[in-house]
Amino acid sequence: MSKLRFKFQTIEFDNIDIHIRSLRDNQQFQDDEHVAENLGISSANWPFFGIIWPSGHVLAQTMTDFKIEGKRILEIGCGLGLASLVLNNRHADISATDYHPEVESFLDKNAELNDDPKIPFIRTGWADEITKLGQFDLIIGSDLLYEAQHIELLSNFIKQHANPTCEVILVDPGRGHHAKFSKKMVSLGFEHSQVKPINTDYLSKQFKGVVLTYSRNDG
Repeated sequence: MSKLRFKFQTIEFDNIDIHIRSLRDNQQFQDDEHVAENLGISSANWPFFGIIWPSGHVLAQTMTDFKIEGKRILEIGCGLGLASLVLNNRHADISATDYHPEVESFLDKNAELNDDPKIPFIRTGWADEITKLGQFDLIIGSDLLYEAQHIELLSNFIKQHANPTCEVILVDPGRGHHAKFSKKMVSLGFEHSQVKPINTDYLSKQFKGVVLTYSRNDG
């Protein structure tokens, strides 16, 4: 039986310190009961959920002062859920979802490390027709468009879980798919805008991606 190796760190935001247990590196792998394999997750992709990626850090930073009052919020493809942990610390109504079978245990552990309550989590895929997640006022995510086929899947998943009045915030590192994705979201009734993050000095390298915003008000 393989043994995972972890890394513990504290990520500092303006007024929040978030403690994180992550995988030590992207060479970690443990799927002794073949759960991930049966879900179609390869050994090469298995550890990606357990790493803090730059886009996820940018999303979390964006959420440190985002208006959350009265909003039901969902993080899609959350991985370690750094943005969810920030929002949870701010007492937001945050839920999270991911396809990977190990995400929930990491999310629970990291909420515990921060002395915060568990974050409601449902493991589901974007192609699932019924998820039991419900609908949300704010949907967030980071680095989700890493394959062209995700454009259709993600946009329809968001449509399924967006309230009539809803805002969507996605951080994209620049993989080349967000223009087509934005066109699809506009066809679904969302207005679109995008900006480059103003300050990313907290990252080790220059961030070349964008923050994508989609909104509709059909209430």
